Amino acid sequence: MQRSTDRILTTHAGRLSERSQQAELRRATQSSADPFAATGVSERMAALVRRQIEVGVDVISDGELGKFGGFAYYGRRLSGITTRKVDEGEPLVMSQRTNERLEFAEFYAELQFPREAERMVCTGPLTYTGQAEVQRDISVFNTALQGTRSTEQFMCVLAPGWIEHSLWNEYYPNDEAFLFAIADAMKHEYRAIVDAGFVLQLDDPGLPDTYDMIVPAPSLDEYRRFAEIRVEALNHALEGLPEDRVRYHICWGSWHGPHTHDLPLRSVVDLMLRIRAGAYSLEAGNPRHEHEWKVWRDVKLPPGKILIPGVVSHASNVVEHPELVADRIIRYAELVGRENVIAGTDCGMGGRVHPQIGWAKLDALVKGAELASQQLWGRPAARTREASVSP
Repeated sequence: MQRSTDRILTTHAGRLSERSQQAELRRATQSSADPFAATGVSERMAALVRRQIEVGVDVISDGELGKFGGFAYYGRRLSGITTRKVDEGEPLVMSQRTNERLEFAEFYAELQFPREAERMVCTGPLTYTGQAEVQRDISVFNTALQGTRSTEQFMCVLAPGWIEHSLWNEYYPNDEAFLFAIADAMKHEYRAIVDAGFVLQLDDPGLPDTYDMIVPAPSLDEYRRFAEIRVEALNHALEGLPEDRVRYHICWGSWHGPHTHDLPLRSVVDLMLRIRAGAYSLEAGNPRHEHEWKVWRDVKLPPGKILIPGVVSHASNVVEHPELVADRIIRYAELVGRENVIAGTDCGMGGRVHPQIGWAKLDALVKGAELASQQLWGRPAARTREASVSP
């Protein structure tokens, strides 16, 4: 995994695709044998790759352009899954019934999922069947990268504990057996991405976020035992993969809500650091979690690891000023070491803010990193803001 000794590198949390693009791709699956071709995913991804480089982002992604249908995306890559109608009063996914939703019932009443939606249910042994699909994803991304140069590239996949969020177990005898079955199935996709030369990003909002989905709320000790099983399952899936090709992302959910029931980072930061990853990406820029930079005053980042704090947020349409971004970066750099920080985003921008605002936030991220680099290294940081072409 790339790190820099003369400036702060930049990245983001993965998703850049627009809601309209995802809806178009979802519709195309019902009418086309090749929805990627029908919706021009390859061409759109090439444009998105180039735009990331033009903005100045160092570590870029495929924007998750080929992922559509929500969590059903994974249902198409796993056997042993069926769907059924949601019964009256039954949540579609775990996040539909939380302590926060009960407290702010009037607010959340306007955000309910359609009742006609179906829930994904595990009714048989889970096995991975997505070999051809993941190779197509890799191929499309490789094609989009042709003729461009960036510091590094990554692809996102969900961790077992977050796949569990929307996949109801009606087959395995207990949670542990279910989670390890998900891990055994998904490890094939994890390895395929690393073997293709990309950094693997594991998206796992569930590590801190599932706390609020247990009603009534458990004690901290009870929740930590719950979370430890999910950490073990993910580490099981990562066995044999080099840690420096894996980054781990947590957040407290991408929806625009009050987040008053979010579990403090301090309650799970040691569990996060147990994950066999070379870098840890976390929410750090929104009003509910910005103060948690203080955690790193007494929590030590393990040697050789990288921290990717979110220094611009998906939770507001306000575009952060580059000087504020620089201040946030410098706080972390002074605590964990400037060479151990990559500046990132709280969560994926795609579908969370308008695309025009999302790109403006990434521009502020890059400019803020340039300002921080000047202060941390005492000299202007050389970089190019244009897409470069490989010889």
